[in-house]
Amino acid sequence: MKRPLILVTNDDGISASGIRNLIRIMNDFGDVVVVAPDGPQSAMGHAITIDSTLRCDKIVIYKGSQKEYACSGTPVDCVKLAVNQLLERKPDLCVSGINHGSNSSINVIYSGTMSAAVEGALEGIPSIGFSLLDYAHDADFSESEIYIRKVTQSVLDNGMDTGVCLNVNIPKTKEDQAIKGVKVCRQASANWEEQFEKRVDPKGRTYYWLTGKFVNYDKGTDTDEWALANHYVSIVPVQFDITAYPSISSLNKIFSNE
Repeated sequence: MKRPLILVTNDDGISASGIRNLIRIMNDFGDVVVVAPDGPQSAMGHAITIDSTLRCDKIVIYKGSQKEYACSGTPVDCVKLAVNQLLERKPDLCVSGINHGSNSSINVIYSGTMSAAVEGALEGIPSIGFSLLDYAHDADFSESEIYIRKVTQSVLDNGMDTGVCLNVNIPKTKEDQAIKGVKVCRQASANWEEQFEKRVDPKGRTYYWLTGKFVNYDKGTDTDEWALANHYVSIVPVQFDITAYPSISSLNKIFSNE
């Protein structure tokens, strides 16, 4: 039997240590093709390139069996290019990450990592986004590896529901506390209390710097935020259909007389 074809991408850039670790792991599961941004593309969400040129160059960063392409566009551009131009057949799996930092709760909306996984699901590919709750460039990914392998093997063995991808967040290892296991969760109801600091550059021009504080309003014990706070890996199934179905009936009543 042919080995699975695995597409690997991210939003931190093709040279980030997170994706380099993910490539190494995925090489044990199948034939890997990497299509990732040529530089950081964090918080790009589901943006695509439509008004400028899009470049994608074959490169070699570290020697390995995988093919690698550096793309000038967004994470979603990378998946679209891979499926429509670079690959001879549809991948059996699309994995995105390992992201440096959390993509839990509302962060999934802004995340380039997860948007790449969502795009994979849109293309009918079983897809997973992996994130480690450590923003450091030299983050330790060693403890996360066992869980990445477990989730990957499970998806390859069992497939995914159509239109669904997995948002996997892994807590940062602490000296006095190991990861307890895995929790399948719902997305916590949380948000950012944002502020824009008004500043002036050396030329006297005004600019703004986004700051903020993440606030979890959700007291449930079945959420990704609860799982991560209690040192579990969180797995949230994510879908691209964002229809607010409970509102359809009430809106029909309002507009039925129009």
